[in-house]
Order: sequence, then structure tokens, then C-alpha cells
Amino acid sequence: MFSASQLTEEQKETIYGWVAEGAQMSDVQKHLKEEFDLSVTYMDTRFLSLDLDLQFIKEEEPELEIEAEIPSGEKESLTPQEEVARMPPPGGFQPVTVSLDQLARQGAMVSGKVTFADGENGTWMIDQEGRPSVDPDTVGYQPSQEDLAVFQEELRKLLDSQA
Repeated sequence: MFSASQLTEEQKETIYGWVAEGAQMSDVQKHLKEEFDLSVTYMDTRFLSLDLDLQFIKEEEPELEIEAEIPSGEKESLTPQEEVARMPPPGGFQPVTVSLDQLARQGAMVSGKVTFADGENGTWMIDQEGRPSVDPDTVGYQPSQEDLAVFQEELRKLLDSQA
């Protein structure tokens, strides 16, 4: 196992310089091999970064701006949820759809089905304590935050229409 104590002060300063120039963890690992002839695993590099308290510069992802086709007079009056609901679905997928079961599942006040924008399906329910839950059909699937926001809004509309 590799340790920061095996490096000279000059080597440590060089590593700090790489990171200051924007090097990421994998870059540090490559530089260690190329410049110091030190073969270290990625995990060793990770431990080294913790030992040296390296502050990697996070590359910011460019924000995608999607302009929905909304008449100019309407745009100011839309809530953020309405704006999300009116955005075209990404990649041509269908928007989030929510349906209500005729008979609620056992242990639920209400339940139904949901289809997320990427086509993944699941069941939802609100239990006797009022706690909502979503159970996706695919084990381990996590819907996006955007899909969850649209799901909540669609569920609210569906339940309001039933009251």
C-alpha cells in the first residue's frame, strides 16, 4: 500500500501544482507513474489525495437551456412546475404519467401506477399515515429529480380531481 510519507517534499509540491492546474484524480495517478515511476492504484491515489488534502477543481457542467414554446404573454404567469410540465420531453420520451387504482392496495389509502419520462414504470401509494412511496418495477431504478417533481405535481392534480 502506498502512503504520502513515501513522497519527498518536492514531489508533494509537484502534486499540489498538478491539482492547481486542474488535474483530476486519474491525472494524478498517471503523472505519478510517468514522472516519478510510481505505480499506484486508483484507491491508493484516493488515499493519497486525502492524506495531502488535495482540493480538486470540479469541472462545471454546462447548463442546457431548453426554451419551451410558450406565448410571450403567458410566460410570466407560469409556476416552475407548470414550466417543467410544458417542456418537451427529453430524447423524445413521453412525459410522466400517473394513474389511480380503482381499489387501493393493501395498507394504502390510495395507490396507482406511474410511468416516468424514460419509460420506466412503477407503482405508487400513500399509506394510512399519509406517507407517499414509489416502488419502481426495475430493481434499483431511481427516477430523476425532474421526473419526481413532475410526478408529484401530476399526482396532486389527479388526487385533487378525485376530491
